[in-house]
Amino acid sequence: MRDGVCSNFSVLSVFLLVLFLCLHESHCSLPSYMKGSVLMEKSSDAFLPEISPSGAPQPFLPLLAPSPLTPFTTNSTIPKLSGLCSLNFSAGESMISMTSIDCWAVFASVLANVICCPQLKATLHILIGQSSKDTNLLALNGTLAKHCLSDVEQILVSQGASDKLHQICSIHPSSLTEGSCPVKDVNEFESIVDSTKLLSACEQIDLVKECCNQICQNAILEAARKIALKAYELLSVDPAHALPEHSTRVDDCKNIVLRWLASKLSPGRAKGVLRGLSNCNVNKVCPLVFPDTRHVAKGCGNGTSNQTACCSSMDRYVSHLQKQSLITNLQALDCAASLGMKLQKANITRNIYNLCRITLKDFSLQAVGQESGCLLPSLPSDATLDKSSGISFICDLNDNIPAPWPSSSQLPASSCNKTVKIPALPAVASAQSGLYSEDIMPRLLFTSSMVLMMLL
Repeated sequence: MRDGVCSNFSVLSVFLLVLFLCLHESHCSLPSYMKGSVLMEKSSDAFLPEISPSGAPQPFLPLLAPSPLTPFTTNSTIPKLSGLCSLNFSAGESMISMTSIDCWAVFASVLANVICCPQLKATLHILIGQSSKDTNLLALNGTLAKHCLSDVEQILVSQGASDKLHQICSIHPSSLTEGSCPVKDVNEFESIVDSTKLLSACEQIDLVKECCNQICQNAILEAARKIALKAYELLSVDPAHALPEHSTRVDDCKNIVLRWLASKLSPGRAKGVLRGLSNCNVNKVCPLVFPDTRHVAKGCGNGTSNQTACCSSMDRYVSHLQKQSLITNLQALDCAASLGMKLQKANITRNIYNLCRITLKDFSLQAVGQESGCLLPSLPSDATLDKSSGISFICDLNDNIPAPWPSSSQLPASSCNKTVKIPALPAVASAQSGLYSEDIMPRLLFTSSMVLMMLL
């Protein structure tokens, strides 16, 4: 990889080519090291795969240029709608189209945390917000919510999205209702909340600074708290006596606030605000699931001097993480810190990231047998659709950065903590759409191998 270069990985056409080979020429029998990986995912107590990512197993495709690829087609179908949903789908047509691409069936699960689910939730807020111009309501009742969520899913699937989005993104009919928030009427909302102040804080946000100064987020929280208090006025209850319930109610009221904002902004601007706010939360948390570290502790624990055995066990452990999800560069920092602290609790005090040359990109989805990985940009991004090459998404290739080993004398790395210096951290806005790597063949091998990993 080259520092400062960003690449769009066009994948669907390669996937179709690989799938054809699998079905007709039996090129896709699982090597033994991949069978071991599958067994590991079924049982966290099983041994990790024997072959490390640096072992360079044979690629799934031969190192020859592929045959000319056929034009890409979406194979859209006509959705079967209930006819009972009151949402104005025309007002959110562009949002629905983008969501179907961001949640494309093949990639929905690996793009879920960073791209797909934030885009789906933003779309639902915008649909309800735009419809409130006619209904004067910022939430649907339970019956309408069931019909509308089903219709949205039908439309998305008809355009190529996954048919399991409700599972992948934990979206339920209740997600479209007011929940426990006592206010859903637009007029009542505006009589309680300082709508001018709220709109001024959120109508246009700085995607980089907002996550730290939280100007819009604080305004949303203030508005949500105000309308949540309405419930206690009606019940004559002191909210201090119902803290757990109050916290849930405030969260539900935040959704009402977001829908109100979506009603006051154009769908495009509303999407920018909602996705920007979502990314502030996305980048704070490592989404990876860490299996048991006892095998690494055995190979790398204090008193163990065999560097080869230590790094072999560490590589096997990391190879399991590399099958989970695409993550952002800032998430990778958090994942590195979380795993490092987990290893330190397992009696590993030396910096094995440095010893075994673990980088930030090692925490994200990798291609099988390739020295390639992808860290998504920390700013909101979308997948793109090209009718000739298929689905693409942006990777920030400033990712050959050594993973920082956590120290008890230092605060956890944070993009908002000005006292923490993170060596060579990629610029937040370094990923630029439209820049491609010069070597196309490694890009094709990466994407085809990645798709096969996802299908195992």
